[in-house]
Amino acid sequence: MVDNRKLEQDGISEDEESRPEHLLDDGEPEGPSDDELVLKAQRGDVHAFDQLVERYHGKIYGLTYNMTSNREDAEDLTQDVFVKAFEALPRFRGKSSFYTWLYRIAVNKTINYRKKRNRNRALSLDAFDQEIKTDDVYHDLTTKGSPLRSISLSELQIKLNEALQNLSDKHRTVVVLHDMQGIPHEEIAQMVGASVGTVRSRLFYARRQMQSELSEFMK
Repeated sequence: MVDNRKLEQDGISEDEESRPEHLLDDGEPEGPSDDELVLKAQRGDVHAFDQLVERYHGKIYGLTYNMTSNREDAEDLTQDVFVKAFEALPRFRGKSSFYTWLYRIAVNKTINYRKKRNRNRALSLDAFDQEIKTDDVYHDLTTKGSPLRSISLSELQIKLNEALQNLSDKHRTVVVLHDMQGIPHEEIAQMVGASVGTVRSRLFYARRQMQSELSEFMK
């Protein structure tokens, strides 16, 4: 018997009514659609699932890395996400897009991991500088006229990462999904199981908190 409570904890619930189109960096994905690959994988085609892993591995890793700031943790979590997705795929019915469903698993696994972690890990900043240049908070704080323009990128990325890690899990999640991965509010709402208004509110609060922590550089 399937434990529905356990599935919901892992982000595998499919309560969403709509099915948002998944967006990749280059627009439409090359090759078969997600729906086609999912159907093949459910019929036992392991190669089809491998294609889904290849398609989303970078984005899931980016999510887990920016949520944990630790490369090893992110690698382990990314692997766990795809293992869980593979195990649960026979029960996936397409009530949400595969993209949204997979992100829900990743968000829930990462948050659960952080809750269980008993000690703080040292910050790992490799690869963060590639993300930070497209971060809305970074952009807002380094526009013309801002005192932060005089701070080096390395200093700013450290401070921004510290501010990001000081956010609560729910606020950090929306910042990473929206500001760093460019996912629309509506899709984030489905991924985290909240209303669009709640997502916007969390994002606003998170940005305000981060800016407050960086206020010493803006005097």
